[in-house]
Amino acid sequence: MGTGLSSYTRGIRDGLPIAIGYFAVSFSLGILMRNSGLDPLQGLVMSLVNNTSAGEAAAVGIIADGGSYLEMAINQAVINIRYFLMSAALCVHLDPGLSLGRRMLVGFDVTDEIFATLIGQKQPVSEYFAYGLASITIPGWAAGTVLGIVFGDILPADIVSALSVALYAMFIAVVIPPARKDGRILAIVLVSMLGSWLFTLEPIASYISEGVKIIILTLVISALAAVIWPLKEDEE
Repeated sequence: MGTGLSSYTRGIRDGLPIAIGYFAVSFSLGILMRNSGLDPLQGLVMSLVNNTSAGEAAAVGIIADGGSYLEMAINQAVINIRYFLMSAALCVHLDPGLSLGRRMLVGFDVTDEIFATLIGQKQPVSEYFAYGLASITIPGWAAGTVLGIVFGDILPADIVSALSVALYAMFIAVVIPPARKDGRILAIVLVSMLGSWLFTLEPIASYISEGVKIIILTLVISALAAVIWPLKEDEE
């Protein structure tokens, strides 16, 4: 129990920078919700059960336009499909004896930043560490949304826009340490950046959603990395 509590508090500590970044981004999202007619309670519930900026922004647009449930479901599946890949990759880093229900509980808060933080932990990743991350990041995301709805019109637009930069800075801070220690990770990061940039140059890419672009890049780059640097049996 002591080990679980220690991992849980460490998760809260490591998740605090992520929560601050989430707060800044979701504040901007709250303003979008306010402009679309959502009230603070609706924004709170949405952000507590759907921790994805692109997914929520798209959902708010569909709600504002009076879209159907089917349109909403397809839209969310396409935008957030990358989290299936992240969850599958994370699965092998968890304790093999972890039950399906507890794995699903860990997977509830798998986001880009949470995944990067969990995957960098010593294996097997503690489920309590993941719970600690969720305990601070989900409230941070939800609180920013609510305050954005309530107070969004008070702050100047330039300040609201600048707040969003915090999340990108935080994500870079998560990626850089492991990249400095392992040249393979650094190479994968650089190739990913190059691939993402090339997608912006290709005309046909303008017809592909951001979620699908990430899926394509993830599958191609991870497959190449697996061929070039296969994982040895003892490393598994």
